[in-house]
Amino acid sequence: MINAALHSHDVPREATGGTATTSRSSSAAVGTARHLEERRASAREGGGPGRIERQRAQGKGTARERIEALLDPGTFAEVGMFITHRATGFGMESSYPAGDGVITGSGMIDGRPVCIFAQDFTVLGGSVGEAHGRKIARIIELAHRTGVPLIGLNDSGGARIQEGVDALAAYGEVFYQNVQASGVIPQISVIMGPCAGGAVYSPAVTDFVVMVAQTAHMFITGPEVIRAVTHEEVGFEALGGAAVHGEVSGVAHFTAKDEEAALAQVRWLLSYLPQNNLDTPPHIALGDDPCRVTAELDEIAAENHQHPYDVRAAIEILVDDGEFLEVQAGYAQNLVVGFARLDGNTVGIVANQPEVLAGVLDINASDKGARFIRFCDAFHIPLLTLVDTPGFLPGVDQEHGGIIRHGAKLLYAYAEATVPKVSLILRKAYGGAYIVMSSKHLRGDMAYAWPHAEIAVMGPEGAVRIVFKKELAQAEKPGETRDALVCSYREEAANPFIAASRGYLDDVIQPGESRARIIASFALLRAKREAAPKRKHGNIPL
Repeated sequence: MINAALHSHDVPREATGGTATTSRSSSAAVGTARHLEERRASAREGGGPGRIERQRAQGKGTARERIEALLDPGTFAEVGMFITHRATGFGMESSYPAGDGVITGSGMIDGRPVCIFAQDFTVLGGSVGEAHGRKIARIIELAHRTGVPLIGLNDSGGARIQEGVDALAAYGEVFYQNVQASGVIPQISVIMGPCAGGAVYSPAVTDFVVMVAQTAHMFITGPEVIRAVTHEEVGFEALGGAAVHGEVSGVAHFTAKDEEAALAQVRWLLSYLPQNNLDTPPHIALGDDPCRVTAELDEIAAENHQHPYDVRAAIEILVDDGEFLEVQAGYAQNLVVGFARLDGNTVGIVANQPEVLAGVLDINASDKGARFIRFCDAFHIPLLTLVDTPGFLPGVDQEHGGIIRHGAKLLYAYAEATVPKVSLILRKAYGGAYIVMSSKHLRGDMAYAWPHAEIAVMGPEGAVRIVFKKELAQAEKPGETRDALVCSYREEAANPFIAASRGYLDDVIQPGESRARIIASFALLRAKREAAPKRKHGNIPL
């Protein structure tokens, strides 16, 4: 009876207790969910309404707005939202903002996964401390491991002084991960605010730098330090603005009028690039006939060899739908580089620009070309080279500035590249520049020239002055004699059929055939395989 009684009382007690437990659990779950959402909402507020308004007053979006504008809608997945710094002293112990001034995560761009970080200037000025730097390093490492492009939206006051050497250590971690990922995944840096001191070296080792006009600045030392040390007076824009780095230093590959244009530039750039070094760029058919006759090029071919023209016009005639994304358009303008499509496939284009310095190669153009070529080679992007150059730029400044060393970078890059390489000589290719610009001698795969192209050690005028120096000195009519000799030299020694007879050109083609022959050549070379020498790495002349 006692057992029965106990048992009879156990049932309702358990039932009642069970209901109470379920109610408490449900209440706790609701409380936990509410608490989580409150913490998320607090993290999303960044530095608060006041700081956000100050950010917008400068024509700048918030970090989260920038991410949402760049990625496909609804695809952003954040990681590290609740990470905080662990610093004490100098007032740091009074606030531990969630995220520590940088937002990291992944998302999609045109349906392709990417990793991204965006510094939040409204939180601690976007300054880089230990936790902040580690977040960036981890997202770079994640992009590296998963084989997806990395995009960094930079807007930071620099190293967090209050954290001392921990802040410097954080920078080091970021730099290391940038270098490890180099050549494995595309890395794109967008400068949307200040980027000063050690912070500049992360964008500098990434593949492409995009800067926003007026709001973006990059420099190692700011105007105040320069004023104190060298007594030079300079403002932020004149020292490290988008125009300076886009046209003078060459640090910026693209400049944009505003943030919307900068983010659109990133999306356009990514459309030409593969996900990683084991992938191929996306094929995007634009409906342009691969056998289209390019008769418009006859006008360029018929022009006087001394007459300048814009090589971009030739590029737009050759490529699919005339769509060409020029890289470093404002820097070293005597060489044009950029991305286009031929029969839907991405190609990297390197072209001399006769409209600027007659298309000569100089120090800056050599550096610009070499870096672009090495990027294309790292990511399996075939190279099309359009040649029209009288050679390397002469002068004391160039020689003292190291034109030998810098020109060797371009030579090295072409010789090192194992991707398909097709070249077309449009008008002239003289001296060492002929060799350097993807010639067969540097293992260019296919080389063509137009019928009126000139290939020689130097231009006919210069050659005649040297070879026929005595005859010209003794001539009764030096001018007429010189003109006749120049004409004779051009016809007999500089025409492309001589190079073709030696096998240095694969064919001499009509301008109208150019697009079809180039596309056919790349189709043949698509399965090209070339093993690199077994070595740790070569020693490019830096």
